[in-house]
Amino acid sequence: MKTGRQQPVLDWEKVGRLIETAVEEDVRTGDVTTELLFEEDVTCRALVRAKQDGILAGLPVAQKVFEKLDRNLVWENGKNDGDSLCSGDEIVRITGSQKHLLTCERLALNILQRFSGIATLTAKFVSAVNGTGARIVDTRKTAPGLRELEKYAVRLGGGGNHRFGLYDGILIKDNHIKLAGGVSRAVSTARKGARRSSENYERFEIEVEAKEMSQVLEAVEAGADIIMLDNMSPEQMAEAVRMVAGRVLLEASGGVTLDNIKEVASTGVDIISVGALTHSAPALDISLDMI
Repeated sequence: MKTGRQQPVLDWEKVGRLIETAVEEDVRTGDVTTELLFEEDVTCRALVRAKQDGILAGLPVAQKVFEKLDRNLVWENGKNDGDSLCSGDEIVRITGSQKHLLTCERLALNILQRFSGIATLTAKFVSAVNGTGARIVDTRKTAPGLRELEKYAVRLGGGGNHRFGLYDGILIKDNHIKLAGGVSRAVSTARKGARRSSENYERFEIEVEAKEMSQVLEAVEAGADIIMLDNMSPEQMAEAVRMVAGRVLLEASGGVTLDNIKEVASTGVDIISVGALTHSAPALDISLDMI
């Protein structure tokens, strides 16, 4: 599990494929409205501004969108990814083809608004647990195809990343446990399989989802590295913390909101995973105006 503040780095190969798909989806054979309105192309300027307070995320990606159609544009940053924004702040000035600025406007704003919204919500959760020792991480509840960028935005907001996918972590959930024949057998089978594997799966920690105290104790005795306390009450979480006594990491998950995050963190859990960071973050209001 990748927890805590991490260097916000993007996989540009993945991002490049995303941009190709997004431009094809929106533009295809061309921007009909712009082509009909403007026979002649001219150079003009655009100003991107914040209309809400928040955390900026996705600016280099938005720049790549514009550069895909206009390689000669001039891009002048007023802010950078990870910066705090106040309503009215100037984010970037762009000088380039009138037609290309108009064509890219909505797609670039979609990127900036969505990912800045995720970074902003993450920062609120991180701030809410300040001083408790608990770490905020995301989940796999991301929009298909956007995980690279959504998890990048979480890091910009000060959160950490849980698994990126099924390929980079072992998480034994309730249905795995049912089909494997119980917590102990599932952990034992996973560990033996990891040792036999030629894929170096032994490097992965084994995390187990527990819905009740008996499963927490069984997971500890089976040698799990992390236990996810699934939809437990704060009282149950506090009991699990006392029972485990630091032998393994404890993760709280399920039903966590800004209203109850402080209470959850105060139970003593090590990690709090919040699906809402990516699946329910409201877009940050950002505008692009021709000047």
